[in-house]
Amino acid sequence: MPRLLITLAVVLATFGLAVSASAQTAAPERPNILMIMTDDQTVESMRAMPEVQRLIAARGTTFDNSFVNFSLCCPSRATAFTGQYSHNTHVQGLAPPLGGYPLLNTTNYLPLWLQQAGYRTMHLGKFLNGYGSQNPDPHEVPAGWDVWQASIDPSTYDFTRFTLNENGTLVDYGGSKNPGMYQTDFYTQRARQLIDRYAGSARPFFFSLAYLAPHHGTPLEIDDPPGLKTPALPGRHENAFVNELLPQPPSFNEFDVSDKPSYIRRRALLTPDKVANVQEEYQQRLESLLAVDEGIRRVVAELEEVGELQNTLIIFTSDNGFLHGEHRISAGKVVAYEPSIRVPLIMAGPGVPAGQHRKQLAVNADLSPTILDAAGGFAGLPQDGRSLFPLLRDRGLRWGRDVLIEGRSTGLSFNALRTPRFKYVKYRTGTTELYDLSRDPDELQNLARVKRYRPLRMEMYKRLNRLKRCRGAACYAAPKLSMRLKPARGCVPGALRVRMTGPATKYLSKVAFYAGGRRVGLVRPVGTARLSRPVQRVVPTRHVRAGRRFKLRAKATFDDGRLMTLDRTRRSCAARAADRS
Repeated sequence: MPRLLITLAVVLATFGLAVSASAQTAAPERPNILMIMTDDQTVESMRAMPEVQRLIAARGTTFDNSFVNFSLCCPSRATAFTGQYSHNTHVQGLAPPLGGYPLLNTTNYLPLWLQQAGYRTMHLGKFLNGYGSQNPDPHEVPAGWDVWQASIDPSTYDFTRFTLNENGTLVDYGGSKNPGMYQTDFYTQRARQLIDRYAGSARPFFFSLAYLAPHHGTPLEIDDPPGLKTPALPGRHENAFVNELLPQPPSFNEFDVSDKPSYIRRRALLTPDKVANVQEEYQQRLESLLAVDEGIRRVVAELEEVGELQNTLIIFTSDNGFLHGEHRISAGKVVAYEPSIRVPLIMAGPGVPAGQHRKQLAVNADLSPTILDAAGGFAGLPQDGRSLFPLLRDRGLRWGRDVLIEGRSTGLSFNALRTPRFKYVKYRTGTTELYDLSRDPDELQNLARVKRYRPLRMEMYKRLNRLKRCRGAACYAAPKLSMRLKPARGCVPGALRVRMTGPATKYLSKVAFYAGGRRVGLVRPVGTARLSRPVQRVVPTRHVRAGRRFKLRAKATFDDGRLMTLDRTRRSCAARAADRS
């Protein structure tokens, strides 16, 4: 059997400090891993990538609620390569003292852990901001990489003239030496060469492929909008989206920002000319993704040509999202609003169900533990994320965890707590935001000062205070909830009495019970009343065949929208009293 190849289009998700043995349940042999990451790509822009939809999404699983911990290139990539939130990586900016490549601890991170697991490690394209310009020696090759072909800053951001550090040798591309060269196309061709060279090796590989698009870059073009930076485009894609209208959700150029933080209130409404410029920038960003989409098609074709496509797990993602006029922000990121923190995350291949979606929360801290899970490797640092493979195997599984969002830029610093329904944001200035995303997905109505939401706000504030200092398993801790069963032992004679216990019961809004895959009970409040305590239910199990083992699952929903499942395996009695009579 050919060994599995995992094309990881950006990086998977999560488990704890030692992530290894469960990988073999997802893939019987160690896969190759290809991680593909774009830069500044929104979830909305995925509609411009039909090849990714056809070759990855249709063959795999899309995570509909995928987030980044810190929506800025350098901190986000540091999290991807360590499995740690930015308050643990200490990379919280693009340049020292807050961030940049020199702050990444390259003595203990993902490529080294994969080398220890027997992997050949390769990187092509953009790495962390400041690589080649902030480190004293641009010839430096970070520890842990067997094949290193990273772009050197500031040439990283030039689509037609750039320099790569190729295992310690600086090589120039484009310009007068190679007129007509386009960076995205070059990365695609080089990626195909590397796959062709190493796919047949007895040593599996981890390949990090990092495209710059749709991030802005030079050279400037005649139709670039004034005051906004755009990506440079190959001639074949210029004006491909010239008739594409700029999406204008209710948050676009938000009229009433009286309940928003001061950095939003200070912004003037976008003028018609500014909106036209934002539209041009948006169109060019979509156009820049066409070459990436074509490139991924060619990379997939290469995998097929070398006989590895069926044994390849593909994962596609981005380092952060982007705003195009939402909340009066004409262009930006590093804010807690949804377009900034949401990113694509799609996986396909061995161990991944085809044509499915997952609603569970995922975060880029999950990438490292997911990759290690697939590779059978071990992390050298506490992992703040978890492997996503359990969610792929069980679509009904819910962890009940919160996701931490962090942000820091000039004059702005915040931490936020994201649940499936609510988002709570606390700024260093003391300003707070609270949004019910199920009723207000565009984040128009700040509920932080609404009296009836005060208990929820205070509870989320307490959890955020713990999470912003978390490390390892504490970063994905589940609510303190358990269930007691009667009979507690032995076979089940036709029904179980289930009682939910633990401090988190006071936050429950409903609990559904399943036995053998069938819903057999529901506890919920009547009308507007709160859920009565104790939370308990007699759960019938007579539909389970006599003598068979079955799974009892409680699916708990909390006031803030968190979902958590608790499972117990029991066995029905071989002969029930009613059957004997």
